[in-house]
Amino acid sequence: MSTNHSADHSADHSAEQAERGPVAWSWRREAPLLAVVVAMFAASVVAWPFADDQIPMHWNASGEIDRYGGKAEGLFLLPALALGIWALLAVIPRFDPGKQNYASFGGAYLLTRIGTLAFFALIHAGVLAVALGAEFDVYLVFPLGVGLLFILLGNVMPKFRPNYFAGIRTPWTLASAKSWTATHRLGGRLFMVGGVLFMAMSVIRVEWFVIALLGGLGLGILALTAYSYRVWRDDPDRVPVGLVAPMPEE
Repeated sequence: MSTNHSADHSADHSAEQAERGPVAWSWRREAPLLAVVVAMFAASVVAWPFADDQIPMHWNASGEIDRYGGKAEGLFLLPALALGIWALLAVIPRFDPGKQNYASFGGAYLLTRIGTLAFFALIHAGVLAVALGAEFDVYLVFPLGVGLLFILLGNVMPKFRPNYFAGIRTPWTLASAKSWTATHRLGGRLFMVGGVLFMAMSVIRVEWFVIALLGGLGLGILALTAYSYRVWRDDPDRVPVGLVAPMPEE
């Protein structure tokens, strides 16, 4: 009797969550994110009269400037990209077929958005510093920023729940809850290791280390893909291939 009652309660809760959909829009939640974007635009406006006409836009692997852009591009490209990313990540859960799951990892998703915008703000601060004639060690700031972002993602990734936009999405993680959970736990650990190694780049400034790190990232992606398949293969509750039938030909 109690077992049936629990099952009915769980089904009712799932149905209620599905009707609610993703986490409801909240200006209180979005305000700090928008504040970062607004601060980036404001800093660019203040810097405009004092900035050089040609602003560094790209650095090579040795930390040397290899491309310049005009003042408008240099001062406003990153804020515009940050605004676009904020808007995209804010609305994209609404269009996700798995949108009902966002309510269960809303905190992790929010931290991911905060970390991404903070990274853009960090790089933009460096570009502004160079535009105003200050010294900017891209080989120090960029690896530290990427490393911290990877560590943040590694911490929140195990909390992600199945969806079509955020997380490690392979054909097998999307077809097996077990594969999704196991792959994101392993992926979280690998991201944190990668974050530490990226931060080490700010100290180990040799070309072979950069090449080895990028090669390790590629191997990590392949390993996660293969692991997601192995867990899916051994999951008796996986979604059968071909569950969605193709539309008939007209």
